[in-house]
Amino acid sequence: MNIKSLLLGSAAALVAVSGARAADAIVVAEPEPAEYVRICDVYGAGYFYIPGTETCLKIGGYLRYDIGVGDALGLKSIDKKDAYNFIRGNGNTVDINDTYFKRMRAQLTFDTRSETEYGTLRGFIATYYQRDSVEVDIGNDTYSDTEAAWALEHAIIQLGGLTIAYTDSLFETLTDSAGSVINDDIGVTYTPGKTHLIAYTFDGGNGFSATIGVEEGSGEEYTLDSYVPHVVAGASFTQGWGKIAGVIGYDANFGEVAGKVRVDFNVNEALSLWVMAGYQDYNAERAWWSDQFDLSGRSSYYGVWGGDWAVWGGGQYRFNEKASLDVQLAYDDNETFGAAVGVNYALVPGFNIRPEVVYASGYERDINNNKVGGKNDGWGGYLRFQRSF
Repeated sequence: MNIKSLLLGSAAALVAVSGARAADAIVVAEPEPAEYVRICDVYGAGYFYIPGTETCLKIGGYLRYDIGVGDALGLKSIDKKDAYNFIRGNGNTVDINDTYFKRMRAQLTFDTRSETEYGTLRGFIATYYQRDSVEVDIGNDTYSDTEAAWALEHAIIQLGGLTIAYTDSLFETLTDSAGSVINDDIGVTYTPGKTHLIAYTFDGGNGFSATIGVEEGSGEEYTLDSYVPHVVAGASFTQGWGKIAGVIGYDANFGEVAGKVRVDFNVNEALSLWVMAGYQDYNAERAWWSDQFDLSGRSSYYGVWGGDWAVWGGGQYRFNEKASLDVQLAYDDNETFGAAVGVNYALVPGFNIRPEVVYASGYERDINNNKVGGKNDGWGGYLRFQRSF
């Protein structure tokens, strides 16, 4: 074999081997493009696009632990030693002690938004699970127990100015609830609570807005008993100095009307003040009978205070970005008084500690709205820990 034949044979062998290896090679498929979550900053922080859609979603909530003490905010329970001795037949009187009120709540919120030809389409859900300390009656005595509850707090559909929801009554929200304290309904309340509603809001674009809506009401007395709904209408005007807002509510069950007006003042960057007044044609007899049957104790769905008129006021002073002082006072025509003073301190971002002191006083009244007996009053303390996210 000459050199030329050897070289040609070697080349042929190499080509054959290379062909065999090429035939056996593994072809790696191209990776499919991954779709990562995109940030949606159109509606503020925390929103992201739901993959495959143009809908933005924000998930939030909080964990909250509350402790209440005193006559106004604590609980009453049977003294355990006295109860034990009484059961054993010693004939001792069962004493009642003041004890703690406690609440643990876990809330989740889901906020979805997208743009349409009719404006922003929004869906909002807030739901929570909580366990409370409660008083349980046994004859003339009470004892402390715990009670668990799962609740749908808000379920709101909005498209442009249209709102369809189960949420707080417009009679509350159109005047921005009350103050920034925790116990903002101590003594004199300002809201009928939650209800089904349908409303439309006109936004003038210059700080003016107006809303009209219909509501179902709530409870045995005020849930609709005909096809005529409760009606609420209100308007507000907002500028750099603050805001003025008013609302009127018509109770379709009893044909009663109540209204509120509120003014907010931004004194400076640290201090804000507000005052709110309400008026109704108070029906003392209806309120008395309602109270006798352990119902609402008021004369109409929207007239939630005692007597013809009520006034609330307060403010907030922000010491710095972490701490603020909150104050609220309230008084009504039935000489019911409530006050709350508290501090809101952000220990770290997302974790707030809020101590608060309250005082409330009032009189029991008969069917003619005359005072019965002396003044009932009490103090209370409250402490809240909240982790928000």
